[in-house]
Amino acid sequence: MERECIAVNKSESGFYYERFEEMKTLILYATKYGATKEIAGRIAARIPGSTVCDLKSSSIPSVSQFDCIILGSSLYVGKIRKEAKVFITRNTEALSEKKIGLFLSGLEPEHTKEFYANNFPEILLQNAKATAFLGGIYNPQKGSAFDKFLLKAAKKPAGSMNTVSDEEITRFAEEMTV
Repeated sequence: MERECIAVNKSESGFYYERFEEMKTLILYATKYGATKEIAGRIAARIPGSTVCDLKSSSIPSVSQFDCIILGSSLYVGKIRKEAKVFITRNTEALSEKKIGLFLSGLEPEHTKEFYANNFPEILLQNAKATAFLGGIYNPQKGSAFDKFLLKAAKKPAGSMNTVSDEEITRFAEEMTV
């Protein structure tokens, strides 16, 4: 399935979308069930002129076209998504020369420093203008049996959860635009 990259801009009448060629900020995300996509969209709504792209897309633009790169991934058992890891590995040098922001989504914010250290090259962490753990969403109807097992083992409630923080998203977006 082809996934599309879109640009989010704001006009007096509201937000509108256009292709990514003219944009300066690229927001890349990797998601399993969609929470990170939602978070990326909320960040884009706070950064006019940004482009949002799923790392599973076959049409990811070159980072060289952008001044600012924001990269986010969901966590699964403490690890970022494979497509995020592959993208980082292939683009570490180019990313290290950009204004970069990194965000994670998930339900376990207690180990954020460890998650960053275990998933991102040191050069990106040192150069990051902003890092954030922005929360996560769990819908038991989308979760696998293993997901349910993990929640039970972590003594988390079995029902729906939404820990996404609009305040943290706003703080993160503001840090990236200063």
